[in-house]
Amino acid sequence: MKIINNKQKAIQELKRISQRTISGDNKKIDSIVEEILQEVKTHGDNAVEAYTQKFDGFLPKPMQVSSKDLKNAWDETDNNLKRSLENAYQRIKKFHQKEIPESFTLKGEHGESVQRRWMPVKSAGLYIPGGRAAYPSTVLMNAIPAKVAGVKEISMVSPGDANGIINKTVLAAAYLSGIDKVFRIGGAQAIGALAYGTNQINKVDVISGPGNIYVTSAKKLIYGFTGIDSLAGPSEILIIADRTANSSQIASDLLAQAEHDPLASSILLTTSNRQAKEVFDEVFNKIADHPRKEICNQSIKNWGLIAICDSLDSCVELSNEFAPEHLEIITIDPKKTLENIENAGAIFLGKWTPEAVGDYLAGPNHTLPTCGNARFSGSLGVETFMKNSSIIEFNEESLKINSLDIINLAKSEGLHSHANSVQIRFED
Repeated sequence: MKIINNKQKAIQELKRISQRTISGDNKKIDSIVEEILQEVKTHGDNAVEAYTQKFDGFLPKPMQVSSKDLKNAWDETDNNLKRSLENAYQRIKKFHQKEIPESFTLKGEHGESVQRRWMPVKSAGLYIPGGRAAYPSTVLMNAIPAKVAGVKEISMVSPGDANGIINKTVLAAAYLSGIDKVFRIGGAQAIGALAYGTNQINKVDVISGPGNIYVTSAKKLIYGFTGIDSLAGPSEILIIADRTANSSQIASDLLAQAEHDPLASSILLTTSNRQAKEVFDEVFNKIADHPRKEICNQSIKNWGLIAICDSLDSCVELSNEFAPEHLEIITIDPKKTLENIENAGAIFLGKWTPEAVGDYLAGPNHTLPTCGNARFSGSLGVETFMKNSSIIEFNEESLKINSLDIINLAKSEGLHSHANSVQIRFED
């Protein structure tokens, strides 16, 4: 973890961190994934089973988790954890119900009308990662907005362990969320199955959920054939703090991101030299006996940063340039600092709002843009699982009054038949 006390060097380091998923291996990975997708498209379930055995070490037969097993997973969940899942479910659902876009109609003065009508997609596929950790929260964050949108059929894929078993709490969250079908598969082959359909897995309209670089590559390659939420990269947090912030709390928040993945990034922008040193020491003290010590060490060593800024305005400027996935503001007046924030996926105000609040149950979605994408995109939401149609209705009077303008515009583009399609209606 570097400590930098120079603005230009901090800008360079932030740029390096934001590009941490760009490497010479990307084309090689895309090539491997393209082959996997083609095999799944051609050979369906057989290819999915073969790749699952090759990469995950088990043959997924049966591929689908039974409804009985989903119910058992919920019934066997500890009551305290059940209560926590239900609390998160209700809070997330309540927030996302406010996101439902409204259809509208505009009436023209000559009797014409134009509308925008929102409709849910018919089917959605949710990718829930396995591997280093289990993510029941990701089940809730993907399934709930799909349900709120009105999606009729929701399928979930998630890699099993070496024995083909999906984490019980993940299955319990799937049961609570009302997911229709759950399959014990992961990786690029699972994305291919959702995108193209197989005998056992129906083709879906939209795929959402984060995954490793092979999953992300697969989503990129099938986009256009099937909708996707986003191309999620490794997670990141940026904290803006002043001398009033607690150094131990900051260190804990930085490690809460670092423990996700060796490619996760944890950044502190502070106005205090003393705080920079204190946080640096605290981070490595806490790593010493951390259960995920190796992952934290790799993340902090390669992608951790503490930058000392001469003012909060400078901190905000650097933050806007980086456009973090998660932004914590722990200053004497967080709302004042917030006024100039332009780019961030989710913003957490004050010392009582650690990022973990948003990860689990605050309500807003935790699937967020990474690697600078917050400059132009936002979180997963209800609209991810919806589409809109424009509905246009003119009558004779409204078309006649606007006909000359339509004809003029069509002729300006050299499109004769466009103009004639209007003109011919008034020739008689």
